[in-house]
Amino acid sequence: MGSTYHSLFAHLFFHTKYSKPLIRSGWKSRLFRYMTRLLQNEGVTVLAIGGVEDHIHILIRYRPSHCIPDVMCKLKASSTGWVRRVAGVLGFRWQEGYTIISVSPRQRHIVERYVLNQEEHHRSQSTIQELIEILDASDVKYDSRFLPKEH
Repeated sequence: MGSTYHSLFAHLFFHTKYSKPLIRSGWKSRLFRYMTRLLQNEGVTVLAIGGVEDHIHILIRYRPSHCIPDVMCKLKASSTGWVRRVAGVLGFRWQEGYTIISVSPRQRHIVERYVLNQEEHHRSQSTIQELIEILDASDVKYDSRFLPKEH
């Protein structure tokens, strides 16, 4: 009997369109629960979800059969509809892309704490500074022209 063993963790990170501060504390936790259910329905395990007014971080565990671009497309489209319909932010949109960083199983708990402590973290660091730090630490090449702009 053959088996496939896997231990796949990823840190997802994405912004509102133009990094506008549209995510409000009054409905943010409901949005996180909605997004968690969406991902669970896709068979993705959400280990942590957090964020601030202009972006969200999600630590996930997924299977080799998952196509992350498809999962992200469904997540962003459906959650956009939820924000417009339930939170009443009619012009709400997510940025076109996203960041995904692989996470070692041994680093998982560190990333989990980081994701859950976003509000505290952003008292001393801007969203763009954070993104650049994550990209640089992960050895991701990027063109600064395409980074979100600060508000």
